[in-house]
Parts: sequence; C-alpha cells; structure tokens
Amino acid sequence: MSAAETHGKFHEAREPRFGFWRRSYAVVVKEFIQLRRDRVSFAMIVMIPVMQLLLFGYAINTTPHYLPTAVLLQEDSDLGRSILKALENTAYFRFTEEVHDVDEFDDLLLSGKVLFGVEIPRGFERAVRRGDRPALLIAADATDPIAASSALSSLGTVVQTALAHDLYAGDPVSLPFEIRAHARYNPAASSRLNIVPGLVGTILTMTMLIFTALSVTREIERGTMESLLSMPIKPVEVMLGKIIPYVIVGFLQAAIILGIGVMLFGVPVFGNLALLAVLSTLFITANLAIGYTFSTLAQNQLQAMQLSIMFFLPSILLSGFMFPFLGMPQWAQYVGECLPLTHYLRIVRAIMLKGSTLHHLHYDALALLALTLFAMTVAVLRFRRTLD
Repeated sequence: MSAAETHGKFHEAREPRFGFWRRSYAVVVKEFIQLRRDRVSFAMIVMIPVMQLLLFGYAINTTPHYLPTAVLLQEDSDLGRSILKALENTAYFRFTEEVHDVDEFDDLLLSGKVLFGVEIPRGFERAVRRGDRPALLIAADATDPIAASSALSSLGTVVQTALAHDLYAGDPVSLPFEIRAHARYNPAASSRLNIVPGLVGTILTMTMLIFTALSVTREIERGTMESLLSMPIKPVEVMLGKIIPYVIVGFLQAAIILGIGVMLFGVPVFGNLALLAVLSTLFITANLAIGYTFSTLAQNQLQAMQLSIMFFLPSILLSGFMFPFLGMPQWAQYVGECLPLTHYLRIVRAIMLKGSTLHHLHYDALALLALTLFAMTVAVLRFRRTLD
C-alpha cells in the first residue's frame, strides 16, 4: 500500500461524523450573515418582487380610459351635445380642451396634450335632419396605436346611441352621416413606428446608468480614489470629468440606433434632427447624472448595479414604452413624470413621427433639464471627499 493511500485512509478514519454537513451549514450561516449586512442586496430581494407585483397589478392597463380629447364645436346643437356626451360615457374620451379653429386643434395634437380631436361642423344637425349625410370628423394621435385603437373601435356604437336618443324611437337602420376617423402620424398602426423610437431611450437609459453607476465604486475598489482625492480638484469637476466622455459615447449610440431604425425598419424622421440631437444629449446627461448619484450612494460595484436595476425597472414599466402611459392610474403617472425616459419618449416620437418643434415640446424639455440639475446637485453633495 502506498503512502498516499495510507494517508487517505487515515484521514477518512479521522473524519468527524456529519463533517460535510457541518461545514456546509457553516458556509450557509456565513452567507446569511453577509447578506444581512449588505442592506442594498437585502432590499433588492424584497423590493423587486413587490415592485413588479404592484406595477403590473395596479399600474399597467392595456386598455386606457379617459384619454384627453379636444373638441372643435362649430355649432351648439342638441345632437352635437348628445354625441359628445355619448363619447364621454364610453369612458374612453375625456374632453379637456375646447378649441375655436383648426390650427389650435392641430397644435394640441402635435404637442401631445390631447390624443383625440372631435370636430362637429357648422350646420351639422340641420344637415342630418335633411338627409345630407354630413361628416363627423375625429382625429387620433396614432403614435401609440394601442391607446388609440380601442377608443376608435367604439365610435360606431356611441353614435348609434346618441341618434337613438335624439332622432329615432329605436336604433336607426343606418347612420345619417359619416364618421371620418383619421389616425394621424401612424395611419397603418405599425408597432415598429412606436417601438423603434422608444428603444432609443430605453437602450440609452440602461447603458448610461450602468456606465456611471460604476464609476466611483470602481475607483474605490481599485484603490485609485486616494490618488484622485489627493489632487486639488472639486467634486463638481470630478463629476463633469466622468460624465462628459460618456455623453459622447451615448450620442454615438443614439446615432447608431436611429440610423438602423431609419434604414432597416423604415421609421421616418419628419422633425428637426438638430433639435433631436440637442434634446437627446440632455436626456443622456440626465441618465449619466442619475447613474453618478448611484455610484456615490453605493459601497461597491454590485450595489451600484442593483440600484441601477431598481431604477431601470420602473423606467421601463411607467414611462409609456411597454404600456400606454395614459392607461395608468393617476399616482403611477405622477411617478412616471419623475423619470427622464417618460419625457424623452414623448420627445423622440413627436419629433420623428409628428415633426413637432420645441414650441410643442417645451414642457418635456424643461422637465429633462430640471431632472438633470437635481441629479447633479445630489451627486455633488453626496460625493465623498475622504475615504471612510
């Protein structure tokens, strides 16, 4: 018998009873203790499933209701009021604006303040009673085809109800006027025209957050933060020095995604590319500032990644990328308004598909600017000048 075999048998003879299970149990206990001390990881275990359940259960609705609608009422008649009331009773339409001319009508649709516009022309009721078959005009912002389709499909029933109440004892045999529904900006209801511009913002959010969320924690773990802190440099200078290179990277990413969307998927660009470039740069900076804030809050790269994931999840679900924004309850819309992706999705879709200008997008542009300045302020205040 060799010396190795003798040593092996001697070791097996000395092996304590249940030694394998005791050692495994010790490692399990050690991992639980470490997990308890890592508060960010522990919070992720609890928060992610709770957040998913609440968001999907309460906030997500693929059949939006009470969609903002403008009305151009060129005559005040009983039939016109009945049609508007019938539209409201479907719970799909909510009249928020009353306009006085077609230009104001178009301006509201371009700015995204309303998703529908209803025009009842002058002499409408008189033409109906004379049998002239006038036209009831309904314009829909179809950049989000899911939000528009269900509301448009209810129009026939709505008008039948209004006519039965005002002109007939029962349901009319046929409509005495036309319903002209125009799905603007995406008349074919192509999902690509909605998804591809949205992917620009989604991909930029994911990559920009991760890039800067790891910046400070990487310096600490590599031990290079001490050298950086010993230099005569201010926190805001450190932040700008880390953000600016990634602004250029993000701009290149956006250009690549848009180029592919236009060439391969046929997504049009009706608006000003220079305006899109400026507002895209602002959106990129906002996400970089948020990611940098996470890097000042996290103690290591794992925590920084976890914080980025916790921010990215509601950005996807509550921004209007996957589900109609106006289909969510009011509290979820308030949360969505605090996310840069929500405002950028409106901007990129409006510029590419509608040809909107800064006049129409000033609210979302100012919101992005405010979120950027807020994140930068928090990041500078949180920046550690000394290693703890």
